[in-house]
Amino acid sequence: MTPLPLDALRQASAEDLAAAFAGPPGEAARWIDAAARYGIVEAQLLYGQILLDGRGVPQDHAAARGWFRAAAEAGNAAARNMLGRCHEMGWGGAADEALALACYRAAAEAGHDWGQYNLAGMLWRGAGTAPDRRAALGWYRRAAEQGHAKSLNILGRFLEEGWEAPPDPVAAAALYRRAAEGGDFRGQFNLATLLAAAGETEAALEWFRRAAQGSPARFRNGMAERLAGRPEPEFRALAKEIARGR
Repeated sequence: MTPLPLDALRQASAEDLAAAFAGPPGEAARWIDAAARYGIVEAQLLYGQILLDGRGVPQDHAAARGWFRAAAEAGNAAARNMLGRCHEMGWGGAADEALALACYRAAAEAGHDWGQYNLAGMLWRGAGTAPDRRAALGWYRRAAEQGHAKSLNILGRFLEEGWEAPPDPVAAAALYRRAAEGGDFRGQFNLATLLAAAGETEAALEWFRRAAQGSPARFRNGMAERLAGRPEPEFRALAKEIARGR
């Protein structure tokens, strides 16, 4: 792999770096490490993720946290969000909800959609702070306005259930569709559930299948149990397919 000129590295985005260093994971990781040590903030963020995942290098959560911190201190909102994840999940050090909340808030206020989503979740749960559903709704809405699929789905739940706002099932359905089309498996499941209730069985089956394909095992198992309890034979048959791991 031919190294990029330093000026090109300094101007590269995370996506540019990922593309430039595509190739065998170990070789790519070495170049991204070098770029990070040059002080290139996007490379620091990317190398932190590589270390977190153990992609091409031994997994090292403590080192990952250090690179996220370095990029966050340089003003990178995505890195500030990932540092929040480290504090929340206890990756590379002790878990600390108050520090996680502060990191998410900084990322959210900088306009980062995942930071807004994670901050909203902590406000909703009352993690590291008192529960504040109204504030959570505001942050979910701001992330959804950027097209963040998971936030679109949760905003749909707010409108379907009437949490902190009057129920609006039509708007909720539109949000679930946007979340589903954006690849969120919960949005796909929620859209499919509404379609099933409306008697649109074929469309519901398609979205249930997509939800099953893109979701973790725990969600799939729960989904199969719920479909198995439905009266429609098509959904019960799909439950068996999911249970068999198709």
